[in-house]
Amino acid sequence: MAERSDRPNSKSRTKPRPPEQTLEEIRYLKFLIDKKVPVTVKMSNNEEVSGTIEYYDAAFIRLTRTDGPNLFIFKHDIKYLFEN
Repeated sequence: MAERSDRPNSKSRTKPRPPEQTLEEIRYLKFLIDKKVPVTVKMSNNEEVSGTIEYYDAAFIRLTRTDGPNLFIFKHDIKYLFEN
C-alpha cells in the first residue's frame, strides 16, 4: 500500500490569478461619456479638475470643461475620479 502524505497538494490550493483586465473601467468610462455625467478628477498632486469625459483610450482621458480649456489627462496622473 502506498504511503499517504499529510501535506496537502500545494498546486490544488493555489488560487487562479485574477485577469489583468476586467473591462469594468471601459464599461464605466463609456457610461460616463454616454450619459455626459459631470465628474471631478483628483490628480496625483491633489489638484482637482471638473468636467465631463469626452474621450478615453489606454493612456489618457479627455476632460471637457466649461470654465477652462479642455484637458488631456494621463491615467497614471489620476488618483481617482468621482461623479458630481
